Order: sequence, then C-alpha cells, then structure tokens
Amino acid sequence: MSSAAPVCPAPHGLLAGRSVVVTAAAGSGIGGATARRVLEEGAAGVVIGDVHERRLGETEQALAREFGPGRVRAVRCDVTEEDQVGALLDACTARHGRIDVLVNNAGLGGTAELVEMSDEQWSRVLDTTLNGTFRCTRAGLRAMRGQPDGGVIVNNASVVGWRAQRGQAHYAAAKAGVMALTRCAALEAAEFGVRVNAVSPSLAMHPNLVKVTTPELLAELTGREAFGRYAEPWEIANVIVFLASDYSSYMTGETVAVSSQHP
Repeated sequence: MSSAAPVCPAPHGLLAGRSVVVTAAAGSGIGGATARRVLEEGAAGVVIGDVHERRLGETEQALAREFGPGRVRAVRCDVTEEDQVGALLDACTARHGRIDVLVNNAGLGGTAELVEMSDEQWSRVLDTTLNGTFRCTRAGLRAMRGQPDGGVIVNNASVVGWRAQRGQAHYAAAKAGVMALTRCAALEAAEFGVRVNAVSPSLAMHPNLVKVTTPELLAELTGREAFGRYAEPWEIANVIVFLASDYSSYMTGETVAVSSQHP
C-alpha cells in the first residue's frame, strides 16, 4: 500500500485539435481538472459550464491566462434547464464548428437517511445527476450525429452506483442510472459513430468536498482504497482523456472504475 503523492504525467497530444465541452467545470474538482487536462492534451478549445458563476469566471480566467483566451469559453449552465444545456453546446459549435467531446460531469450529492428523505431531496439529486446527464447526452447526440466522424461522450458515474452507502440512496440510484444510461445510449449512438462511456470514481479530493463531508467519512472512504489514499482530480481527468481519445476507439458502453471499489 502506497500513499505517496502522485505526479501527473506529461501530456502526449491525445486530444490535438479537438473541441470539448465540460459541465460542472468551475473550481478545483474533477470538472476543472478535466478542462485543464484536455487543454494540456492539445484540445483546440474547451467550453466550460457551471451554475456557480463566480467560480466559473475564475476558472475561465485562470485557464485563459495559461492556455490563451481563444481556447477557453465559459457559459453558465444549469443542467436541469434544457435551454441552458442547449446554449452551452451551441457555444461550442459556434466557436469551433463542431463538438468532438462532451464530458458530463455535473452531479449533486447529499446525505439523508431514507426514512427521513423528502421528495424534494430525492428529486433534486436525481434531476441534476441523472436527468442532467440525460439532457446533456441527448443534446450531444443530436449535435454529433450529423458530424462525419461522430464524437465522444464521457459521463461521470460513481462507485456508489455499484456499492451501498448509508444515507446515499438518492445519489446511488442516480449514479447507477448514469451507468445504465451510458450503456443504452452507446447502442443507439454507435450508428452515428459516437462512443459513450463513463468513469466511476470513488474519492477525488478537492476543497469543496472537504467543506461538505465530515473528516470521519473522508477517513473511512480513504481507508477503503487499495492505495490507502484519495485520488487527485487530475487522476480521474486522465481516464476521461483516455476515453475521449483515439486510444479507446473500440470502447463504448463501458463504465471504467477509477478506484478499487467495484464489483
């Protein structure tokens, strides 16, 4: 078991020239790390969306300073609103003429015992995490099916979609739904040359997660991992980049665990 801090590998141009959309990309979590990694891997541009306008603007400015303003565009997007999902994807086609990669990272968690969970709590998590992924996948397929060489969709699931965790019935149901949606969408998308896969992380540490999770739960979840440590967000982003790249050209309908916690 090793808890040594990992070092992010050098880029290899895996997404050279691609146009990418990433939802829930504000801040230092998986979405923000993905936006950064696709640019490091040579993407022509990335359009990032999020409901948190301040953090979204800060992320756009940080990426623009490092990679150039012409390669980054931020659009406020609440994935529970179909018109905002459409506007996010339209921003990519308007700037780049197409959408090569769509990363559906938006999701919402929470903790509540099932007997105490309200309909509003249940519906809020399902509408963002599962229905939001559906709305974005639908819009992405509509855009990509007319492209001569298709495209790639990568969804963010969770190991909680496989294993039980107390107080997470709504989140687990939503993430299990994302996995099922990924499999079904992949079959329908194949005729358009579009691949649809998912990543299934466990615990990727970032400041916002620390704010909403108890130290006891973080310690418990970390202890379950084979390496005895949490993942860095860029480690999840690297697997997303792989699934978005030509290195995974024959993979579709798969959910790839970025954790030892899977069946």
